[in-house]
Amino acid sequence: VKSDKLPNLEMPAFDGIGANEYIADVTAGVCDFISAVDTPIVWELNIWYHTLNCGYTCRISGETDFPCIYGERVGLGRAYVKMKAEPGKLLDYDEWVAGIRDGRSYCCDGLTHLVDFQVSDGAATLGVGEPGEAGRPSVLAARDGAKLRVRAKVAALLAEQPRDDIRRKPLDQKPYWHVERARIGDTRQVPVELIVNGRSIETRQVEADGSLRDVEFDYQPRQSCWVALRVLPSAHTNPVFIEIDGKPIRASKRSAQWCLEAVDVCWNKKSPAIRAGAEHDAAARAFEAARQAYRKILSECAED
Repeated sequence: VKSDKLPNLEMPAFDGIGANEYIADVTAGVCDFISAVDTPIVWELNIWYHTLNCGYTCRISGETDFPCIYGERVGLGRAYVKMKAEPGKLLDYDEWVAGIRDGRSYCCDGLTHLVDFQVSDGAATLGVGEPGEAGRPSVLAARDGAKLRVRAKVAALLAEQPRDDIRRKPLDQKPYWHVERARIGDTRQVPVELIVNGRSIETRQVEADGSLRDVEFDYQPRQSCWVALRVLPSAHTNPVFIEIDGKPIRASKRSAQWCLEAVDVCWNKKSPAIRAGAEHDAAARAFEAARQAYRKILSECAED
């Protein structure tokens, strides 16, 4: 898409790489995470934000996609997972994978870090990816009128002198995620944003000298919502999902309508390449199930 805004209502063509069939698959509960950091950040976050606004809880993870997109090296796009610290304990791959699934992680360019992201409603504190309401990871049950406190430890590393060869490039040119693009003017500071339902609510400026610093926000939700932190365009936490009085997240009628229309755009682009017969019929049923899911969500969303 051409827009640099998040979220935006521009409709992509669904004719290339990246999140295409995700728009249907997420409604079937078969997507543990959407991969990011390897294509333009607005393209990646926009479709994810819209589905989060519909109440889906797919997580985000970072990757390099080496050597398909980046041929330099692995590690340009990263995911950092919080794991249990026990004396003598070795790294455990299964635990790491579970952390990606549960969202006990953040993704970034390797130069920006959002550590120990947590949300408190005064009665309970929930770290991202930790078991919450009814054992569901990252789900915080709160009462109407609750005031949230959002905390994290943030670090970023910028050279003292700006790099115009990176920061002057449009967001759809490589490197797509890079802390240099987040630099505020000619300072050595970057903005840490509180994101609620895809929109930036408040910002703190952090000195990007590599030191970990405590960042804190206060927010009072009016409805069930998802909350995250980001440094655009270099790092993003997974969300904490706030359920007010047990109500599901139905954050945006416009997001639900966008998702519904996106299913048709994706189907019209992809269906001619699907093998005729049983395979095509199965795909058609899956896409129709996605349409029905978004129609139901659309009927449950208030105007925004």
